[in-house]
Amino acid sequence: MNQRVLTGNSEYLKSGYAKTFPSTAGSQDAVDAAELEHLHSALLRDGYVILEQIVPPEQIDRISAELRALLPEHCGRNGFEGTLTQRLYAVISKTLACNPLVEHPLVLGLLDRVLAPNYLLSQLQVINILPGERSQPLHHDDAFYPVPRPRPHYGAATIIAMDDFTADNGATVVIPGSHTWDGHAPTPDECAKSIPVIMPKGSMVLFLGTLWHGGGANQSAAPRLAVTAQYCEPWARQQENFSLSVSLERARECSAHIQRMLGYSIHPPFMGMVNGMHPRRLLDKT
Repeated sequence: MNQRVLTGNSEYLKSGYAKTFPSTAGSQDAVDAAELEHLHSALLRDGYVILEQIVPPEQIDRISAELRALLPEHCGRNGFEGTLTQRLYAVISKTLACNPLVEHPLVLGLLDRVLAPNYLLSQLQVINILPGERSQPLHHDDAFYPVPRPRPHYGAATIIAMDDFTADNGATVVIPGSHTWDGHAPTPDECAKSIPVIMPKGSMVLFLGTLWHGGGANQSAAPRLAVTAQYCEPWARQQENFSLSVSLERARECSAHIQRMLGYSIHPPFMGMVNGMHPRRLLDKT
């Protein structure tokens, strides 16, 4: 008897034979290839890269005004969230204002190079660091995936400056090169090598999930507003359970890229399926 064996070259494992709903991965507006290559090289070398002023000021101001009106009165529940930091969760269920930041073509172009196709949005959050807030403990974002380091990153993130990021207002702090470390926590000497990500509003810092970083102390007299979008491999569990926090009606209002990243997509051959079929079918039901 000739027993067939499923191999990595199988079209089934590569595509799941998804014909009705082909992936939107890589179909965003094109960006300059030379710029993308330069940014990608810097990202792999340092673990982070700054995308300077890629969102126009008027768009940032418009989004900021909407987000400030939605911020909760209460602050974080612990030292990691920040006891003087306001955090807005379940953002997409409350506003679609941040969606263009999540799916910026330059961001997607870089993510296409560092994550597998059909990568997911892991969480979206608004963070407002108030004056007097202490620095956040340094951490790496994909530490909750219990695989020993050194290892590849399983995610990446952007932090979008809605206000100027300065050395004294809570700018994110990074340790360049720490994305390649083993499992040790930063030593005092290594912490001393951390640097603030200073950038004007409308800029983003994009970093790999294994990079050690944290929110800075806000020693200024004004709050520092930011939006952070975290992404993960298509086979990894998302931090935010979007199937519960974002209704089908709300998901239908999102672009095809956002829908894919929320989980209305398949990681071949069938991860993410619903009743044996592509989850995108749910959005077509009335």
